[in-house]
Formats: sequence, C-alpha cells, structure tokens
Amino acid sequence: MKQIPAIEIENLTKDFRVGIRGVKLRAADNVSFRVEQGEVFGLLGPNGSGKSTTLKIILGLLRPTSGSCRIFGKNSGDVAVRSRIGFLPEAPYFYGYLSGRELVKYYARMSGVPAGKIDERTADALALTGMTDAASRRVKTYSKGMLQRIGVAQAIVHDPDLVILDEPTAGIDPIGSAEIGDAIRAMKSRGKTVVLCSHLLGQIEELCDRVAIMNRGKLVVAGTLDEVLTQRGKQLAVIGAGTPLTPDLVEKLRERDGLNIESVSHPRISLERYFLENLKNK
Repeated sequence: MKQIPAIEIENLTKDFRVGIRGVKLRAADNVSFRVEQGEVFGLLGPNGSGKSTTLKIILGLLRPTSGSCRIFGKNSGDVAVRSRIGFLPEAPYFYGYLSGRELVKYYARMSGVPAGKIDERTADALALTGMTDAASRRVKTYSKGMLQRIGVAQAIVHDPDLVILDEPTAGIDPIGSAEIGDAIRAMKSRGKTVVLCSHLLGQIEELCDRVAIMNRGKLVVAGTLDEVLTQRGKQLAVIGAGTPLTPDLVEKLRERDGLNIESVSHPRISLERYFLENLKNK
C-alpha cells in the first residue's frame, strides 16, 4: 500500500489584497509538489518567492485562495493535524530569564505532552539537539547557535511527525550549523519528515533528499538534487588510468576512437550556480 505523503500541495494559489484600492497580489501561483514521509525536503527561493506564504498555508496559518494543501492526508486547516507538526520560525524570540530546560518544558506543556512524560520528552529533545550541558543556563546567555538549537528542541519536544525549520542556521558559525545538521539527520533516522528552508545552499545539498525551488510565486522545479542539478545537455567521460591526454588523443576522443572510456555521465552543477543561472533577474 502506497504511503500517504507528509505534505501534498496541488494547484495552490494565494492572493492578497493590498493598498486602499485592494490591488491583488499573487503570492503563490498554481504551486504543486509533494513531500514524502521520512525525507528531508528543501523549500528554496529568493526573498519574495512565495516560500513564507506556502509555509504559512502548510502550518494552517493561512487559507489558500484556491487549490489544496494536505498534511498526512488531512486539510492543513484541520486543527487536529497541527499536533503532528513542529515549527521553528526564522527569527524566534524566547524569554531570556528561563533556563533552556524550563523553556523546552514550557513548550512541551503548550504542545499537549502528558505531564508524566514532560521530563522524558524534554531530556530527549535537549540531547538530540546537543543542548543537555547548557540546559541549566538562562536563555539570555546563549549564543546565536545555541538559541537556534534550543529552538529546534522546542519544535520537536512533542515528538511531531513533521518538523518545519525556517532558516535554522541563519547567522550562526560553521560549528553551530554542523550541529543543527546532525540534529536533522538524527530526526530523519527516527523516521521524521523535515522541511528545511535555508539560503545556505551547501547545507541543502548535504542534507536534503529532494528540493522544490520557487520564484515570484511560481514553482520553478521540484525533484531530487540529481534531477535538478545534473546537466543533461552535456556528457562527462572518465578516462582509464595510464592513458596520456595529448592534443592528438583529445581529437580522437571527439571521434570516440582510441581511448579507454570507463564511463560516461552528465556533469552536475552546484545548487548555488543553479540559483544564479536560473533565478537571477527573472
């Protein structure tokens, strides 16, 4: 039996009315993609691309103008489905005089974790995000990276099936970014579905199974990184060891004669280069 997608968006359109005259602004324009259960999925795009609007619809904070968004087969506006979602916003604000442990416990209660399991779930969330040693410190003493990791901890303390992280590594150093990456891998190993929004394209390439790229409200492309980044119009030849690459042999290569060609594949570009070539000035 085929598994129900964690997220299924079909022909999603969202219009806003802005200004005194109520001019229509289309933030999402006929967007369709799926996020399968248990995968890490990157939702990407430049500022103003429609990512945030799409995320808010997934979270049930906005209703689409047309089209549909289903979470584990249910309408994203269904209150019951929200208990299966954990969310870290782009710029979270936490009360600084609580300790990290107190903060995560607070969100555990807010998320409906039974009283008898709050301590256990809090300890597990702190351990998964590498915050156990700093859990007794006040949040106001945390570095940017620690704030983001305690933010991930609050997002997962109720053991959600779907975790949405909006720019979780923005403004933090490489070590902090790597630690959040480790937490995302740990979530995936537990069968969680993770949706990751980030401008750090190298991290997206490292962590994500598939991506969807948006621009000006439209879906540009969706698929695995190989499907998105492989240049199908070009081929790459791997030449066997010991074959001298002289100008004469280069000419013979063009004629497919005289070289030990072990494999032929399509070259792949970086995600950053894809962005610059396909989204800049469009």
